[in-house]
Amino acid sequence: MIRSGRRFRARLPRRAAGATLAAVVAIGLSACAPDPVSESFLSGDNTGYVAADGAIVEIPEAERGEPVDFSGVTESGEKLGSADLEGQVTVVNFWYAGCAPCRVEAADLESVWQEFEDDGVSFVGINTRDQADTAIAFAEEYGITYPSLIDADTAQAKLAFAEVTPIAATPTTLVLDTRGRVAARIIGPIDGTSILSTLVKDALAESS
Repeated sequence: MIRSGRRFRARLPRRAAGATLAAVVAIGLSACAPDPVSESFLSGDNTGYVAADGAIVEIPEAERGEPVDFSGVTESGEKLGSADLEGQVTVVNFWYAGCAPCRVEAADLESVWQEFEDDGVSFVGINTRDQADTAIAFAEEYGITYPSLIDADTAQAKLAFAEVTPIAATPTTLVLDTRGRVAARIIGPIDGTSILSTLVKDALAESS
């Protein structure tokens, strides 16, 4: 539950083992076998995701657009939106389970989340293709503890962001300042933790 005056912190709930196992099998995620989609990406094959140029864009405060007004329902069935994250630096990651670089960057995203979760920073995924069970299976397989909005049916959240910044590739990661404006954009996988950590630190420093 979100309470006024307290920072939103969300972790994925435990689900029944049967439903999770079925979803894991459905998307082909297995800790005991190589991941062919990830291996394909790492070997230079773009199959299974929208290719990107890896650009990193920082937007000066004076040049940022309007705050992004977005909302949706997470994989655990909870409503979550920009109003719940007001006053926080927020990292938003667009992804889906079959996206090879999304799998490759998952551990780094979680690592940066763990680094900053006690510093007034929130992480939110926006899943653009999957249903809740698939997203939960992915999160359990890759150790993701922050929530994702399930946006496949309506594209409501993606469209809200697309009004103020390009979302042409998957994955794309955005850093929002404490006013909910896009302060930085990473097009493609984050490629380690250092760049995203620096962008988050820069956004935090603005509000200190």
